[in-house]
Amino acid sequence: MNSEVLIQLDELEACLKAAGLWQDSPISAEALSSVEPFCCDTMAFEQWLQFVFLNKIRDMVAKGEALPTNMAIAPMAEMVLSDHLYFNAVHQCLKNLDSTFAKEC
Repeated sequence: MNSEVLIQLDELEACLKAAGLWQDSPISAEALSSVEPFCCDTMAFEQWLQFVFLNKIRDMVAKGEALPTNMAIAPMAEMVLSDHLYFNAVHQCLKNLDSTFAKEC
């Protein structure tokens, strides 16, 4: 499963870049210290995907840690990105990831 997850994470990253939702500059440590779901008080959802989600899951895979088995990120994308031109592509990447993680249940 880990190789499948890494491939899907790479696809999500490529999709975010193609959609113009990728940030080249680093995010502040203060923004990363949020304890709110999706760091919604300190960053945009696409920033959370880039700076928190992608990094955390890749780190977990690299360390051989157990990956989450109950994850639903696609619905959040529906709430915050539905008006974006590339919503369908980003949403599909997230639905694929949600499905892959659910297979472990």
